[in-house]
Amino acid sequence: MIMSESVVLLLTFFFTFFTDPENRRQIGRNFCTAEDHSVSYQQLKDLLESKAVRLIDVREKWEIAEHGKIPGSISIPLGEVMEALQMDSVYFKEKYNQDIPSKSDHVVFSCLAGVRSKQALAVAKSLGFSRVQHFPGGFSEWLEYESSKKK
Repeated sequence: MIMSESVVLLLTFFFTFFTDPENRRQIGRNFCTAEDHSVSYQQLKDLLESKAVRLIDVREKWEIAEHGKIPGSISIPLGEVMEALQMDSVYFKEKYNQDIPSKSDHVVFSCLAGVRSKQALAVAKSLGFSRVQHFPGGFSEWLEYESSKKK
């Protein structure tokens, strides 16, 4: 009987702990031995408010049109990132209606849930961008936090 009560308590703890999205993200961060190139929702929010970052949304245009985007982000689909970050500044401005980020600018990539943004991060690093990060929670986490604030 004592054994089954312990198992129930342990399962309750794990269920409660691991169903919270922030706890799951923190666990992933703690077990990662590589350099952390991710930003949290609050860090991104602070960076955007201070205008200290260039946020690039790498989702497809139709995704942004259908679901929206994080305010202040520039849309460059993942398949265009390599070419876009190497464009002539005049052409970049014509195509994306923004100044091209320099290799020393603080750039954060975002997508829906962190997979494509991590790929874009790798592309930017390979091109010599030194201050690049990604928002692993993506637009889905952004919406989750923003909608909970409105309640």
